[in-house]
Amino acid sequence: MSTFEELHINKSFLKALKEAGLTEPTLIQEKSIPRIRSGNDVLGIAQTGTGKTEAYLLPLLSKLVKAEGTDPRALILVPTRELSIQVGERIKRLTIYNNIRYAAVYGGTGWTKQAALIEPGIDILVATPGMLLDLYSRDFLVLKKVKTLVIDEVDRMLDMGFIPQIRRITGLLQSKRQNLFFSATLTERVDNMSKEFLALPDRVEVSLSASTPEEVEQYFYKVPNTRTKLNLLAFLLRDEELFDRVIIFVRTKENAEQIFKVVSRKTEGDKRVIHSNKGQSTRINAIRDFKEGKVRILVTTDVCARGLDIPLVSHVINFNPPVEYENYVHRIGRTARAHHKGIAITFADPSEEYSLQKIAEMIRMDITEKDFPQEVEIVPSSHKESESQLRTIDHQHRMENPEFRGAFQKKKKIKRAAAAYAANKKKKVKRLHKRK
Repeated sequence: MSTFEELHINKSFLKALKEAGLTEPTLIQEKSIPRIRSGNDVLGIAQTGTGKTEAYLLPLLSKLVKAEGTDPRALILVPTRELSIQVGERIKRLTIYNNIRYAAVYGGTGWTKQAALIEPGIDILVATPGMLLDLYSRDFLVLKKVKTLVIDEVDRMLDMGFIPQIRRITGLLQSKRQNLFFSATLTERVDNMSKEFLALPDRVEVSLSASTPEEVEQYFYKVPNTRTKLNLLAFLLRDEELFDRVIIFVRTKENAEQIFKVVSRKTEGDKRVIHSNKGQSTRINAIRDFKEGKVRILVTTDVCARGLDIPLVSHVINFNPPVEYENYVHRIGRTARAHHKGIAITFADPSEEYSLQKIAEMIRMDITEKDFPQEVEIVPSSHKESESQLRTIDHQHRMENPEFRGAFQKKKKIKRAAAAYAANKKKKVKRLHKRK
């Protein structure tokens, strides 16, 4: 293992690293920093929580050395406002003994406020693609001096459909530049994107794609329905000492609000809810208070699956497995950060067991099933939820085998046959009455 000194990090940044408690580089930092310093394009793949941000920031800051001019010399593109804020905070932490200037801009707060951040002059711009193009179209940005382009969370950029914007942005930059792509997962689409934008890149992969941190203990409960899930959730969260800082991931913003109301009634400690319909200031304040330990429970959608760097999250609870299986890796990566231990718990109803099986195959490891607590009331499933689960299970079987004729289809046939039998019987009775 190298030291930061051996990686030729400037003294001002070494001092800032020491004050931040970062005493030795992680594997992705040790392998990436020399390659980035050499000027090569780099494709970096590493688990979430392994220090990818510092892996590109440290050599980038060392290359910039000090403040110069007014236009940005480095551009960092990120998919979400939360990640933009986080990267900005990392730069602030690393430049406390340096005069390098930065701005982190993102949508949702109005372009005039964002323009004011870059007006005094900056060296590094952190931006979401939409806001960057908005500011550029209004002549608030000059990008011709950008010599380093970083795209963070490349896989998420692809999932969110940012490729057209990225192509447009790269067309605004000088052709002679260094490109750095970083991602937690390496999919075929990420690989294809790297071939389009990177020139003979050095590939740095310190873990298998879609692998999870060893420090996270993972297990799941089989739960028949949503109401029983809520009972189980309330039961687990009673233990305030064990579940002291918890993120609950749910599938939709509507579910987030419903679950937040139940959790607010049945558990102790402060709680917040975050999803795409929440205002920017509400989201920022909730994340800040959660980081500072003022909030015990954060209920959220996958909007927070990335971009939250909080070292002391004790538990991640997946109320539902994610629709996009890769997000499981990002969700549970919110715990066990900075060498701490963490626990990830998933609730799976019968229609979600298939997703959990596919996730286990993706991460190449078993997720342990826990016995359902006897103290928790199991509520009978409603007819509507049972039917919905059967439809989903049939769809899953058909994906595996197109010839499959499912239980739900059989059930519908039986119902139709029963209805036809009842109708025929009724007709016969009517005919008998007429004869009489």
